[in-house]
Amino acid sequence: MQKRFISSLRNKSLQLLLAGGILASSTTAFAQKTTSASPYSQLGIGQIREDLLPQYRAMGGINTGIRTFDGVYNTNPSNPASYSAARVSVFDAGLYGNYTQLKSTTRADNTADFAFSHITMTFPMKKFGGISMGILPFSDVGYRTSSPEGINSEIYNKVFTGEGGLTKAYAGWGVRVYKGLSIGANMSYLFGTLNDYSRVEFPVTSGALNPQRQNKREIQGIIFDYGLQYEQPLGKEHVLSFGYSGSLNNDIKERTTIIDTRTAPSSDPDNQNIPIDTTYMSDRISRHLTLPLKHNVGVTLARNGKWLVGADFKYADWSRFQVRSGENRLRKNYGVALGGQLTPDRSSLNYLKQVDYRLGFRYNKTQYFQAGENINDMAVTVGVGLPLARTLYLGAFSKVNLSAEFGQMGKAANGLLRERYINFNIGFTLNDRWFRRNPID
Repeated sequence: MQKRFISSLRNKSLQLLLAGGILASSTTAFAQKTTSASPYSQLGIGQIREDLLPQYRAMGGINTGIRTFDGVYNTNPSNPASYSAARVSVFDAGLYGNYTQLKSTTRADNTADFAFSHITMTFPMKKFGGISMGILPFSDVGYRTSSPEGINSEIYNKVFTGEGGLTKAYAGWGVRVYKGLSIGANMSYLFGTLNDYSRVEFPVTSGALNPQRQNKREIQGIIFDYGLQYEQPLGKEHVLSFGYSGSLNNDIKERTTIIDTRTAPSSDPDNQNIPIDTTYMSDRISRHLTLPLKHNVGVTLARNGKWLVGADFKYADWSRFQVRSGENRLRKNYGVALGGQLTPDRSSLNYLKQVDYRLGFRYNKTQYFQAGENINDMAVTVGVGLPLARTLYLGAFSKVNLSAEFGQMGKAANGLLRERYINFNIGFTLNDRWFRRNPID
């Protein structure tokens, strides 16, 4: 018994070490300036990231109807009704990476990005369901455009850039109310700063200072979302699940400040665009923003221990969102996602047969409308869930979830940009019975 206990403690220490490493990395990435490297992120409040962990992204983003993966709960903040399915405590943390190829009719560019992905925790409450809390990215802004101009044979560049993002800290509760029916709700605090810069860049040899205008938007507010799920067994091995999640028109607050500065031209990238003085700063102007009405519907069919397939249908009405002066109105967003997971044999001694293999597809008619064109987004997704050693004595088990999304947004026509991207996500999931006393002989 003592040997088994010591071995279990070693395994648990390794799991906690891995979890702590990802947590530390995530915190560092969260503290850094991160961008989405997308020209479309300058619209609205940036490119929306959605509340999806890697295991859901790998299946095209299906999540609304998913309660468990083969009886094991994975945190699903997109539908708080799922929290009632938790049987052990779940910790999940991860990182996000992106490679994007941008192309217009005249030029092309490549960008890369690395960012915090998520930190979530879910705890079972027995007959009172389950609770969850965490921190997730809500949206990102990251773009750069430039155009050369000339005056008196002097060439300079007009440059427009953006950076920043919004973060969502949430807490939620889900409970089973009748047989297979569960309901739940999240309350979240949304906060962050979005910066848009416009400046003129003169040649280093000109000796002229570069004027720059910063449009600083500080955003914060409380938002609510809710969900329900219904689970119906089909015989002994199959389960059919239905889900719905949504939100009302949540109001948040935006405070805008305009700051004019001057910077000295420099050939050293580390010394570029550093303000040397401020020529103007406006009063802070406040206004309310209305986030969209959302509805998501999902259905999944699963065979215990083998596979899961599902589909999600998504709708969000951005037409009431208060855009900035001169910016095109946003429209309604329609989306569909298809995906699934296959586990060949969870009890096999062959490790490859214990791995979860995931595949999916998603298509979105986004809320963006530019140059008379709808901006559509589509992607094929793949991923795996790599199980780590189980600690049977302590009831702990963990998994590394990897996902990749190969997608395209927009097209290189009518003055638009085509954005081809590969999004990578890695998450570490630790399931354990944290709040119990372990017997020792």
